[in-house]
Amino acid sequence: MTGPSSPTVVLVHGAFADASGFAGVIRELTSSGHDVVAPPNPLRGLAFDAAALAAAVRAIDGPVLLVGHSYGGAVISQAAADLDNVTGLVYLAAFGLDVGESCASVQGPFPPSLLAKTSYPTPYDAPGAAHGPDLYIAKEQFRETFCADVPVDTAAVMYATQRPLSLAALTENATAAGWKTKPSWYLVSESDNAIPPDAERFMADRMGATTQTIAGSHTAFIAQPVAAANFIKLALTAAE
Repeated sequence: MTGPSSPTVVLVHGAFADASGFAGVIRELTSSGHDVVAPPNPLRGLAFDAAALAAAVRAIDGPVLLVGHSYGGAVISQAAADLDNVTGLVYLAAFGLDVGESCASVQGPFPPSLLAKTSYPTPYDAPGAAHGPDLYIAKEQFRETFCADVPVDTAAVMYATQRPLSLAALTENATAAGWKTKPSWYLVSESDNAIPPDAERFMADRMGATTQTIAGSHTAFIAQPVAAANFIKLALTAAE
């Protein structure tokens, strides 16, 4: 069981998904006595999304451990820089951007992921975003791109319920990097087809994160919630 100073775990989902993907991780953490919340990530723009997360975190009484998946990593990095109650950052196959980088630009030195070929823009501007279209993953290669290690029927539901990311969010530069002042942990997905695993390792090494590798897809935490929750517990133990 956790002590009185144990951080609340705030889980931040990424693009093409919602917080329901954390169901297994939430079950594992709460059964161990940890407090967990998983607020919605608007997916409209990096500064906007980080401000929304920061408002939610400031309303939490006590320390907080931020956990971000995919684009959610960029959001927690941006938000954490100005949040005194955040004790650490956990990245699950996620973007840990430096100031002046975007999710698109940090991947530039690496071979393009499958996502670069299977995502497509809407013919209309993204509602609520600064400019440009929304992005979706095409049906035919959704599972291979995003969640290759979940059952086919689960992947079908994830495709049907995917939440789009605005192109503006993908290309917006970070103006803060919370990992520079807070301890970080990084779980690399070695069979990731959405973010190049080498890019994940580069970001993890740069931030000096405590790093592990999991044999799984971009959403390995869905297929292997126990392993993902145990990794998060490492950060919780360090924060207590």
